[in-house]
Amino acid sequence: MAELAPTAAIAWWIWPLALFAACFVIGIVAVPAGIGGGTLFVPLVSGFFPFHLDFVRGAGLLVALASALAAGPLLLRGGLASLRLALPLALLASASSIGGALLGLALPAAAVQTALGVIVLGIVALMFMAGKSEFPRVAQPDALGSALAMNGVFIDRAGGQRVDWQVHRTPQGVALFLVIGVLAGMFGIGAGWANVPALNLLMGAPLKVAAGSSGLVLSLVDSAAAWVYINKGAVLPLIAVPSVVGMMLGARIGARLLNVLPGPVIRRMVIAVLLFAGVRALLKGLGLWT
Repeated sequence: MAELAPTAAIAWWIWPLALFAACFVIGIVAVPAGIGGGTLFVPLVSGFFPFHLDFVRGAGLLVALASALAAGPLLLRGGLASLRLALPLALLASASSIGGALLGLALPAAAVQTALGVIVLGIVALMFMAGKSEFPRVAQPDALGSALAMNGVFIDRAGGQRVDWQVHRTPQGVALFLVIGVLAGMFGIGAGWANVPALNLLMGAPLKVAAGSSGLVLSLVDSAAAWVYINKGAVLPLIAVPSVVGMMLGARIGARLLNVLPGPVIRRMVIAVLLFAGVRALLKGLGLWT
């Protein structure tokens, strides 16, 4: 009972206000990183707020969805997101995310958090070893990418240059996004942390285009998985509403930052955010950070 005293002494309305403030900051960081707000929301809120993990994961999907929807129009107008790149992959990932959500609710919370930490840290290692990847070289697009018209042009305002881009290894990307959808639904954090490396390192999209298009993918994937959590009663308005409002306001600022920040800054931001989230999830899953 002594451990519950500090929480009980705090007025109930403090927690929604704290969630709003935290999600506002998360939204500013998450959009330029292209990872979706849920990647930070789930480990932070489950670690520092008195809510059960299932409710946090349900709200995490809505948070990631809110940040993607708020930033989407700005990213599309700025040429930093491509519908032709995102939609085919998002449709496949959204279908598989439903199965992932059912699986995640059936597994023990500790097992889910441990697996999440391992996967996210693996993504960090991959991005760190990849070196410079702001503008990958794609000499020849593959047949599937050409058929789906996965190419475009954007103006890098930070560097003052016009970038023509195209993708390759599209069949491998399609297969990977089916797996990403399962992981997104299972962990309740969206899938931006996997979308960006898949689009950038595997398929060869420029880092800014990958980060921007990741938000469009999140819009469909999180919508599908969120319905499973809502149907299971794992979404509480007390957690979801202030989180979503704060995230949407912060995401609009983050979308403007993506348009002006240099590519290397975004890459370091992605690595730093994923490293923190991965270590946090792994330690809590193992019982080393309660």
